[in-house]
Amino acid sequence: MPAELDWWRTAVIYQIYPRSFADSNGDGIGDLPGITARLNALAELGVDAIWLSPFFTSPQHDAGYDVADFTDVDPLFGTLDDFDALRDRAHGLGLKVMIDLVPNHSSSAHPWFQAALVAAPGSLERARYLFRDGRGEDGDVAPNNWQSVFGGPAWTRVTEPDGTAGQWYLHLFDTSQPDFDWTNEHVWELFRGVLRFWLRRGVDGFRVDVAHGLVKKAGLPDYTAPSAAAVSSGGSGMVAQPAQTDLAPYWAQPAVHEIYRDWHRVLAEFGPDRILAGEAWVEPLSNLVNWVRPDEMQQTFNFRFLETPWQAAPLKTVVDDSLAAFGSVGAPSTWVLSNHDVIRHATRLGLDPLPPQGQGVGPKTPTHPDDVVGLRRARAYTAFMLGLPGSAYLYQGEELGLPEVIDLPDAARQDPTFFRTGGKSYGRDGCRVPIPWTAGEPSAGFGPRSGDAASVAVTATGESWLPQPASWADYARDSQRSIPGSTLEFYRAALAARREHRLASNELVWQAAPDEQVLVYRSGAVTVLANTGAVPVARPAGRVVLASGPIGDDTVPGDTTVWLVE
Repeated sequence: MPAELDWWRTAVIYQIYPRSFADSNGDGIGDLPGITARLNALAELGVDAIWLSPFFTSPQHDAGYDVADFTDVDPLFGTLDDFDALRDRAHGLGLKVMIDLVPNHSSSAHPWFQAALVAAPGSLERARYLFRDGRGEDGDVAPNNWQSVFGGPAWTRVTEPDGTAGQWYLHLFDTSQPDFDWTNEHVWELFRGVLRFWLRRGVDGFRVDVAHGLVKKAGLPDYTAPSAAAVSSGGSGMVAQPAQTDLAPYWAQPAVHEIYRDWHRVLAEFGPDRILAGEAWVEPLSNLVNWVRPDEMQQTFNFRFLETPWQAAPLKTVVDDSLAAFGSVGAPSTWVLSNHDVIRHATRLGLDPLPPQGQGVGPKTPTHPDDVVGLRRARAYTAFMLGLPGSAYLYQGEELGLPEVIDLPDAARQDPTFFRTGGKSYGRDGCRVPIPWTAGEPSAGFGPRSGDAASVAVTATGESWLPQPASWADYARDSQRSIPGSTLEFYRAALAARREHRLASNELVWQAAPDEQVLVYRSGAVTVLANTGAVPVARPAGRVVLASGPIGDDTVPGDTTVWLVE
């Protein structure tokens, strides 16, 4: 493949969570026209592509990851025409467009599942999902002992059309998300059609939800996870002990790779520059890279990097391991620190101890974060990340330095994890609060802007679907734009320098470090020094092109990263 077509090898891809990005009509929920109206800000930021979390027809029991129609837009977010307008605007600004694909399950409102509920056991309709008879004399015991990622049993019993208690169906997530049976050819055909529908509509790629799932071990044997946390935690499949995921009979089964080889061939029908990016919580990295072999996906998320603490030794190890593993199959490593399923890294890096993944943080969490330390480390970690070779993902609002929202009232929470665990896990709402655009406006400018036609035509409540904290205005984009030292300007400078010095395509060469808490690497003409400790260290010679925070005349403080050019 010609190098100029491999945009995904070096791209910075910005994740948009549509519900929380920008609301064009004042209903408190973000939508596609809102995104379109704000794309200039992302082009100005300097990203290369956007990835949209689900906006498909859905009852919204899991914020759109319960899909009832994979080829239409939910009225909550707009119409297909609105998507086309967004695509055209993004492409006009030079931004690629990726969308989510959710192939492990559908919504229980999907026509297929509704047909299955009224069909008989053993029917063609039920064969598209994982329906099974129960155990015990009356079939009143679930088919196996599997637990849902969101907490509670992974099986729900249905009532048959004649009113009797009937079969059970599998849902690794919420009860409203029945798992497909990927041994059924109809399921394969459904998703080939979904891929082609959106490819014809001009999308440049797909982020594949739960890409390590889909295929379950034959016979669906009982399985007990290594710990209670490993059963109940996880945003979209992550477990507290990810090294164990390949042992679970519902994760990382070898047959899943045939699906991605099939999809690779579908994408190839539309040219060489369309991509698949997998959300696969798989360890070790030598196993994860099976998802990005030359005939499968182009990218997969590097969650081991996301989980690595801000410490020099483990950071060096994960970078070396990642570059070696992904390089062994000719794929780029990806780097990511935040997304819609994890505690924002501006908060996570200020927490000690860190709650298990998926548990979230809230008012009753034993330890609260140090916001100052968290943001300082987040900026330093981001600068370290953006200097690395490969592709990087950013989550909306991290360029504003947004922290996790901790004090959401229970009555406002919407994550099914919170409800299925009886409130024991706060879940992921804290990283999904609508982002601020303009200080001094209702919902910090998340809603229609003053003078917009929508702001006149719609009576806006000024409220957002998840309440924003009072401090949100301090993080608003207009409060940071052109302000030296702001997190927004730091991100803009980092992305501009990354592009100018071609850091994403250079070879990384480690250099001698002045302290065991410091990492130094060379990328082309740029030297990157990351001080993960607390003690200032001597700054190498050279002109500073980027600093994550204030630096001395000849020193680099703790929790700070600098880029220098001789």
